[in-house]
Order: sequence, then C-alpha cells, then structure tokens
Amino acid sequence: MVSKRDEESQKRHGVLSPVSYQFPYDSEEFDDDGKPRRTGTVWTASAHIITAIIGSGVLSLAWATAQLGWLGGISTLLIFSGIMLYTSNLLADCYRTPDPVTGKRNYTYMDEVQANLGRFSCIACGILQYANLTGFVVGYTITAPKSMVAVQKSNCFHKKGHMASCMFSNNPYMIGFGVCEIFLSQIPNFHELTWLSTIAAIMSFAYSTIGIGLALYRILSGNGGRTTLTGVEIGMGISAAEKTWRMLRAIGDIAFAYGFSQILVDIQDTLKSHPAENKVMKKANAISMLTTTVFYMMCGCLGYAAFGNDAPGNMLTGFGFYEPFWLIDLANIFIVIHIVGAYQVLAQPVYKKIESLATGKWPNSFFVKAEYPIRLGSKLVFSLNPLRLTGRTIYVVLVTILSMALPFFNDVIALLGALGFWPLAVYFPIQMHIAQNKIKPRSFKWFLLQLLNVLCFLVSLAAAAASIQGIGEALRTSKPFQFKE
Repeated sequence: MVSKRDEESQKRHGVLSPVSYQFPYDSEEFDDDGKPRRTGTVWTASAHIITAIIGSGVLSLAWATAQLGWLGGISTLLIFSGIMLYTSNLLADCYRTPDPVTGKRNYTYMDEVQANLGRFSCIACGILQYANLTGFVVGYTITAPKSMVAVQKSNCFHKKGHMASCMFSNNPYMIGFGVCEIFLSQIPNFHELTWLSTIAAIMSFAYSTIGIGLALYRILSGNGGRTTLTGVEIGMGISAAEKTWRMLRAIGDIAFAYGFSQILVDIQDTLKSHPAENKVMKKANAISMLTTTVFYMMCGCLGYAAFGNDAPGNMLTGFGFYEPFWLIDLANIFIVIHIVGAYQVLAQPVYKKIESLATGKWPNSFFVKAEYPIRLGSKLVFSLNPLRLTGRTIYVVLVTILSMALPFFNDVIALLGALGFWPLAVYFPIQMHIAQNKIKPRSFKWFLLQLLNVLCFLVSLAAAAASIQGIGEALRTSKPFQFKE
C-alpha cells in the first residue's frame, strides 16, 4: 500500500497512485497489487521457458557429448537437469515473501534477492544477471547469422559440390538480424510476448526434430561415426591438455544449454493469482525441464552416434549433413525464427530494468512517459514511447557490434554458460531458500545445500577458464569483424 505521506506528495505533483486511486482490488480487471490482471497459465509459462532454454545451446550438444563420451555426456546432461529443476523450484517459492502463497510479490529476480538477502546481494545479483542476459543475447546474435550463412552455404554446396570453397561473411546477416530485433524490441513487455514465444517454441521443436531425424537416418544407414565411452581420444591429433580443455568447455556448453534461471521470475510474474503462482510455476518447471532433457538427450546422443568423435561444433551449421539440402535449409530457417523470439524473451528483463531506473529518476519526464498510439483505422495497433525507442535501439546496436567482434560459437557459448550457471542458477536460489526457511547454519540440510554450492562453483570456474583459453586461441587465428565461414 502507498503511505499517507506518499499519497499527499503524489497529489501535490498531480500524480495519482495506481494502487490507491486507479486500480481497486475488488475489480476483475486488476490483481491484488493493483496491476492489470495477469492471465498466464502453466502452458504459457512452459512455452516461455522452452523458448528460452531450447535455443542455440542444443546445437552444440553433439560436440559436447563427443568431448565427454557416452559416460560423461549422458551423466552431465542428467545432473544439470536435476540441479536446474531443484533450484528453479526453490526460486519459485521466493516470488512472494515472506509467505510463498500469500506474501508480497517480487516482480524481478533482483526483487527476490533484495527481499531475502538484502541490498548488497541485490546489487551483486543485478550486475551478474543483466550482464549474463546480455551475454546470452550476444550468443543468439552470433548463432542466428550462422544459420543464415548455413542456408547460403548449403545451396552453394548443392550446386558446386561438397568440396567447393563456399565462404561467406557473417556481418551482413548480423546487421540484418539486429535491424529485425530493433523493430521487435518495441513490444512493451512479457505479457505481449506470448504469441512470439509460442511460435519460437514450435520452431525449436521443429529444428531439433529435423536434427534428430537426420542423425537417426545417418545411424540407420550405417554411416555413423566412431564413438567411445570416454569421447575424443588422446593421441589422435589431440594432447592430454587439449582433451581436458575441451571437456571443460563441453561442460560450459551444457551449462549454457540449461541457463534460464534469470528470467524465471519475470515469467512467474505473468501467472494468474489462483492457483498459487509457485505451484503453477513448479509444474511449468517440471514440464519444460522434462521436455528439454528429452530433446537434449536425443540431440546429444544421436548426434554423437551419427558423427562420432568428429562431431561438429554446431550440428546443423557445421555441415555434418549436406543432403537433403532443402531440409537443412528449412531447419536453419526454423533456428533463425526461434532465435528472433528467444532474443526478445531474454532481453525483456534488461529493457524492463533500464526503463524502471529511468522512470524512477525522471518520473515526470515527457521523454519517459509519452506514448504515441499507432492505429490502423480505429484499431490501436501499437504504442510508441521515446524511451523504449531510443534505449532499446541503442542496446540492440551495441549487442550487434559486440557479436560481430566475437563470432566464436562454442567458446562464447561455454563462457556464458560458465559465468551464469553457478551464481544465478545455484548460489542465489539456495541462499534465498536458506534465508526464507530459516535453515540453521551447520545443520545437515545446510551442509548439503552448501556442498552443492561449492561443487557447482568449482565446475563453473573450470569451465570459464577453459572457454577463455578457447577464445584466446580463436582470436589468434581470426580478426574481429572479418570472420568468414
């Protein structure tokens, strides 16, 4: 509720409190916090999560499995899946505090950390979260143009033969992708992204299914690659040190493939109040995690069986498959459509934070508040805001420039996964769970939770070191802004 002093201040400045004056709680149009009634369900939440998870990371899983082998690859996928489901459910209980069903809403990940762990942790979380979300958006901006180039290369190989020199620059495609995202970035918020998430989720299933189908066909036709229990073997053009670095980067790739914790709170904030949001969100977590793990296991295992220890870094753009070229083209088009939507799902929390900071600093600014409706006849199609237009455009432009400077798919993916996995997917959910449930220090449960914390930290640290080493190697052989493939 708004305090009496705040109400008087708002009246003096001609600003009405949305809670006290505009949104009566008993109205069917508004929720208990005075905001327009949320309409999300377990299925819309699952669509948002699947859109965010099943992205570019799925395409590197055959390569990751090849580095780890059957034993390490399958075990790592299952372990990450279990950890992510557990910590995501802990996060769902923190949406309302102090009580997970009737408490005060926390609209963002940072709000949850602030409510449970205090201001300092909130600032640290914010820096990590928005840097990591931006990193994921950079990863998507690298991946989508690769798929566009793959379509051009596929047609080139089909016409000129598989040994032809078909090299094309990623830069024009990155610029085109950035222009597309500038337009889509004007969608105001998550509530209006459901249609885009649904399309993107369908696309992710489509291209994953094509990849799985092509891999299965290759296996059944007797052209599968040589696989081993421990993956790529030492001594066949690879040293023990390189094998270790690759294994650690593979773990980073898998961590990236499961990285979605930082947007879960924003997704949960779209759900209806009844039944309780945390219960619905846990169902959505289970549905999306089960779906994702099944697809990941099929992509990783079938991709490894199809290509063996020579699995490409990207199953659909690395040209382990050449024919049928039209099906590979279709799969890559699906990837681009999916990433167009996933980009917006991951960028929305960043946009929301930038705009909330601007609104807090300049609440009466015309630049911040003005809305210009765009109509087709009498129907409102769109509303343009100066802050959204300039702020989001600048953000997309900067992300595109950074992506053009670092077009190294597997290494960038591994670094992003390593940096975001431990703090955002493990540390903060566990610490908030401990604080919210008042778990006593040095109790048995506390020791188990902290053990999970430490182990995940060590894994993230090792994967980050390996990915930095890989980026360093890539920079020695490629120049920024001049990358061709």
